[in-house]
Amino acid sequence: MLEVSNLACSRGDHRLFSGLSFELFSGQIMQVQGENGSGKTSLLRTLCGFIQPDEGRIAWEGADVSELAEDYFSRVLYLGHLNAIKDELSALENLRISAGLSGIALAERDAITALRRMGLKGRERLPVKVLSQGQRRRVALARLLVSDADLWILDEPLAALDVNAVALIEGLFGEHLARQGMVIFTTHQPLLVQGIEMRTLALTVP
Repeated sequence: MLEVSNLACSRGDHRLFSGLSFELFSGQIMQVQGENGSGKTSLLRTLCGFIQPDEGRIAWEGADVSELAEDYFSRVLYLGHLNAIKDELSALENLRISAGLSGIALAERDAITALRRMGLKGRERLPVKVLSQGQRRRVALARLLVSDADLWILDEPLAALDVNAVALIEGLFGEHLARQGMVIFTTHQPLLVQGIEMRTLALTVP
């Protein structure tokens, strides 16, 4: 369980949000909504430990994440709205390196299987710089297929994806939730996971 209590976050002298509290349990998915500038990305990055909150507490299974440190962060997979991939490397190299940085020894065969499921068959060994924006996003999202993290925190995962790719991501979400995983995400596009109630958290511009 992820528990957020009275969380407050600022950008410079500007308070983004305060008094924010929610709980997320295994098998649940939550969409963070709000206008630009409401703090959606800052909230996600705070949950990942990249930003320290001004106030409040984030707990994982009852323990403060600041005390759990790597025991918590190893359970989290974060994908930002930028792809965080190297243009000069291939899709295959990018995926294996990102997995290695997360402590996962990803075999080439398994990486190729993941990339092909993401619709990148025949492009696994091409430099990422020659791929379209949608294909680059698929390379980044292939990390979902090779991660053993319980909590996925995703900032605009559907950006640059076509209808077929969106349907694929919806299916991946459903599989992860069926395994009692959790998802927190932002999006400006419609997303529906069959058989799952979508929770929402609305942030407002102060």
